[in-house]
Amino acid sequence: MARDTAETRIELELAIDGAGQRRVDTGCGFLNHMLELLAFHARFDLSVACRGDIQVDDHHTVEDVGIALGQAIAQALGDKRGIARYGWCALPMDEALVLCAIDLSGRSALGYRLAIPAQKIGAFDAELVKEFFWALSRSLGGAIHLQQMAGENSHHIAEAAFKGLGRALRMACAVDGAQTDVPSSKGVL
Repeated sequence: MARDTAETRIELELAIDGAGQRRVDTGCGFLNHMLELLAFHARFDLSVACRGDIQVDDHHTVEDVGIALGQAIAQALGDKRGIARYGWCALPMDEALVLCAIDLSGRSALGYRLAIPAQKIGAFDAELVKEFFWALSRSLGGAIHLQQMAGENSHHIAEAAFKGLGRALRMACAVDGAQTDVPSSKGVL
């Protein structure tokens, strides 16, 4: 999967039935860390190389990587025949606890209830956490809900959200042995 814009150039490879192998270089250290955690917990093999206009800020890189990842997951799932479709995880990260639920319905939605107290996590703008999840939801065609149940440390809250999403994606993308059709009573997603 490639995404080439005036602001970013991304090469992304994804195997959703992988082992959690990851090679991530976005030019943004915190985003690299979060993507590595997401891939590990989803058990996705993920390779991402991004060159973006980080001299401006990390916004375009974060958003475009979210778009490219969502497109790659959607492409890998195809018509979604035989998958579980739904996934969820309540992920504790030290004092933080984040609930993540996902529906690979073909319809984009983001329920974002994270209260990240700091404006920056290291050099990373904390508001970009939401931008990533919104971009991912739109390009994936899935509903992602993130609800913070506890937490004070900004890094821990963000990390719990990315790990929780990885776990929820692993569950939602898994083959459901009892499901041979598209996982919808409508017959289509």
